[in-house]
Amino acid sequence: MTPSRRQLLSALLAVPLGAALLAGCASATPAPAPAPSADGAVTGPVVVFAASSLTESFAQIADAFEAANPGATVTLSHGGSSALAASIRSGAPADVFTAANAETMATITGAGLASDPAVFAHTELQIAVPAGNPGNVTGLADFADRDRTIALCAAEVPCGSASALAFQAAGITPAPDTLEQDVRAALTKVELGAVDAALVYRTDVLVAGDAVEGIDFAGASEVPAEYSVVALSGAPNSPAAAAFAAFVLGDEAQRILAAAGFTVD
Repeated sequence: MTPSRRQLLSALLAVPLGAALLAGCASATPAPAPAPSADGAVTGPVVVFAASSLTESFAQIADAFEAANPGATVTLSHGGSSALAASIRSGAPADVFTAANAETMATITGAGLASDPAVFAHTELQIAVPAGNPGNVTGLADFADRDRTIALCAAEVPCGSASALAFQAAGITPAPDTLEQDVRAALTKVELGAVDAALVYRTDVLVAGDAVEGIDFAGASEVPAEYSVVALSGAPNSPAAAAFAAFVLGDEAQRILAAAGFTVD
C-alpha cells in the first residue's frame, strides 16, 4: 500500500470516538474476519497501532508483510504509546498494538484486551541537538539550565517516564520549556531549531539525519525502551492480527529494525 493511502486510512481512525461508536451502533453485524488463503497467507485489512518511534521501520515492515500476504492491507496509526492505549481501551478498532514500554502494554493486558505480548526490540535515550549544537549542550546537566530551551516528552508517555528515571539517577531536576505527547514531536522541535536540546531515542536521532546531532550520556543504557507487540483480543481480523504480530518477531522484520538502529535479539 502506498504511504499516502496508509495516511488516509490512519486519518479516518482519528475521527472522534463518539462518532465512531455511533456509526458502529447504526451498522449491521460486522462481517467475520477473512480466513487464511489456501497457501496460508492472511487476507483483509490489518489495523496496527504503533509507537511513533517505529514510524519508518513499521512502514517497511508493513510493506514486507503485504508482499508476503498479497491479500492483506496494513493501516498504520502512530502516536504516543499511552494515547494509543487509551484509544484502544475506549473502543477504537485495532488489530495489533505495539508499545515502547512494559507499563503501557500492561494497561492493555490488564484490561483483558490482549494477552502474551512479546518483546521485539530495544533502544535507549540520547540527547538530540540541532546541527552545529548552537546551544552548546554537553550533557544532562544542561537540561536544568533555564537559559537554554529544552523539550522533553510528557511524563505519561514512555520516553517521558524513561527520561524522568534518567534525570533522577543523575540527580538532575530538568527545566523543560515544552512537554510533548510523543517522542517525534520532541524531535521535531530539535529539527526546526525551536529548542536547544531534547531527550529522545537514539533511533530517532538516526532518522533525523544531518538536521540533528546526538550526544550520549552516562546511564542511558540503564533505562532502555522495550518494544512489545500483541494481537488484540477483539481484533476485527484476528487471523491477520496474529500473523502480523508473529511477522514482527520474524527474521525479515528483525533485520529492518536492526538496520534502523534498534537492538534486536
